[in-house]
Amino acid sequence: MNSHSTASPENKEILPGEVFINTADFDTGIRRLLPKYDEMLDVLVGCISSTNHRILELGCGTGELSLKVLQRYPSAEIVALDYSPRMLDFARAKVESAGYGSRWTGIELDFGEWANNPNFSGLRDKFDGCISSLAIHHLDDEMKLKLFERICESLNPDGCFWNADPMLAESAKMQKVYQAAREDWAASQGETLAAIRGSVGMSVSYGYSNPDRLATLYAHLEMLAQAGFEAIAVPWKYYGMAVFGGFVK
Repeated sequence: MNSHSTASPENKEILPGEVFINTADFDTGIRRLLPKYDEMLDVLVGCISSTNHRILELGCGTGELSLKVLQRYPSAEIVALDYSPRMLDFARAKVESAGYGSRWTGIELDFGEWANNPNFSGLRDKFDGCISSLAIHHLDDEMKLKLFERICESLNPDGCFWNADPMLAESAKMQKVYQAAREDWAASQGETLAAIRGSVGMSVSYGYSNPDRLATLYAHLEMLAQAGFEAIAVPWKYYGMAVFGGFVK
């Protein structure tokens, strides 16, 4: 266990996106916490073309999405950004253990900084695709739009962007429906959400990210269109979770 494997033992504070106090709890914990997590990521991966060789991942977490992409597309190379050292360490070890280390590069970086700084030169080459899961919802709406614009600018012609994230409920009534779905998912595993959340840390703001700053699916699609994406689509939605994205010319 490295020095970044757990949150501060005194206050259990975690960075947005780390979710669990102990990094090793993430892969099993997120599947207990979110309905159909693997199905969601599999749909996202299926939206990527085999011609999308160079892919940027924003907020790689423990590397689950990276691993799915690398396993499915033998020619894919991923540049993965995350501001959490402990998540990057975990992802790197997982990817290398699976034999894909030569096709994966992890960079400790706040992708909000990349979006907000037009002079940022750390990622100069363009990408064929951009992916993200459970990360962008930590930005406020102004920063989400800036990020979508920057992603659009960073993609080669026919490049794509796909994101898997929780959505803000369209109304109080729908929030109750979405919450009930989460409770039912936990119950189907013989658990309760309260019990699962016992290993979740206390998220604090860091850089451009904050505890959840959700937007509705409609708002996300509007931002994508404003940023310059075309053929915008929602290939998967399950209550309050969605996979959405689009293409550039």
